[in-house]
Amino acid sequence: MAELTLAIVSDLHFGPEARFAGKLRKLTAHAGFLARGFVDRMNEVVRPDLVVNLGDDIEDESPAVDLARYRECQSILRGARADVVNVAGNHDVIHLGATDLLAAWGREGELHYAFDRGGFHFVVLHTRERKDLDVSVGPDQLAWLEADLAASSLPTVVLMHHSAADQDLRGNRWFEGSPHLCLVKERRRLREVFARHGRVVAVFNGHLHWNHVDVVDGLPFVTLQSLVENLDEDAPGRPAAAHAVVRLGPRRVLVEIAGAERARYQFDR
Repeated sequence: MAELTLAIVSDLHFGPEARFAGKLRKLTAHAGFLARGFVDRMNEVVRPDLVVNLGDDIEDESPAVDLARYRECQSILRGARADVVNVAGNHDVIHLGATDLLAAWGREGELHYAFDRGGFHFVVLHTRERKDLDVSVGPDQLAWLEADLAASSLPTVVLMHHSAADQDLRGNRWFEGSPHLCLVKERRRLREVFARHGRVVAVFNGHLHWNHVDVVDGLPFVTLQSLVENLDEDAPGRPAAAHAVVRLGPRRVLVEIAGAERARYQFDR
């Protein structure tokens, strides 16, 4: 099995200025510039096999404006000289429907799907957020996941927007004290499904706007920082410019996070 290289980006948030607790937290004005910089680096330096977008392409505002911004983000990502794999984020579906997103992706079917590439199986889950209540995948998607994994004998990578790990949220400026807004309600069930399959090698998500890793029963759950997160406390701000390069090999998973907060994780298989 040859090595397969993924370039991963998350939470690009094209849209209006976004403040939280009265402070500028998302540097949305930089989204286009940072997204183009990411694509340029992938084309000129990394040359990945796949570009993975973990969702929240937009900072929601209204149906018409959201659709235009979503298409703008997708157009920039499609400038990469690699196939683009998309995950739906919670902001993406506030004013847009599955039909809108799938059309922008150039896909038909559902927002959850699976495919094989380079000796690996990839599963894209659609985590659905009910505002201020919870995040879930639902019984139908869980049943689909079990059947999909049972039908594949390949090493598997799972891609999702919210997290399926029991993260320690202390210090997270967005979600400390609010696990119901960032962690999937059925996360224990998901982990049981992954464990029974026995061939899931890594799970990647965004949404929490920090770099974080949890290893549960030998399986790494990696959270990627937002591309536009403000690393300073307020304006004018300093963008994280975060993205990851993941190298999937026959014996290891190597994750290198670039940007202002660099990190490197290696997981032996």
